[in-house]
Amino acid sequence: IPRIGVAPQVDRDWLAQLQFEQQAGPIDGLVVAVSRTWRDVRLSFSMFYRMVLGDVSLQNLSGPLTIADFAGQTARRGVSSYVEFLALISVSLAVLNLLPIPMLDGGHLLYHVAELVKGKPLSEQAQAFGYRVGLVLLLTLMLFAIFNDFNRLFAG
Repeated sequence: IPRIGVAPQVDRDWLAQLQFEQQAGPIDGLVVAVSRTWRDVRLSFSMFYRMVLGDVSLQNLSGPLTIADFAGQTARRGVSSYVEFLALISVSLAVLNLLPIPMLDGGHLLYHVAELVKGKPLSEQAQAFGYRVGLVLLLTLMLFAIFNDFNRLFAG
């Protein structure tokens, strides 16, 4: 799709009013950091849950191309924005890793809970089947995210 490079101009004074700097001591800083991390964890779980229910479009799922694009955009806005974006990505990946999908840490925790309930480990066949299902789920998720990236890139 051809583009002519026209975009709305953002009033820099208005944008500066939206930003603020918060300074805190070590203890208060830790409290703020834990609070914001917990907020991001809840947001990630909420969005994933809403995607599963169909309340949120799966087109919101992003892959490495979109992440790289946003990393560049936030880096141009400054170190603070870039570090904040990296923190959000890290929290999102941690949440993804804790999903109860075999092959991920959450899947291993699920196997441990099953072992606790059953009193002995799951059979090797059951674990192998779970890993295959987990692999298919993860590959599907990754391919869909990359498809969304290419769709955004080429469809505008």
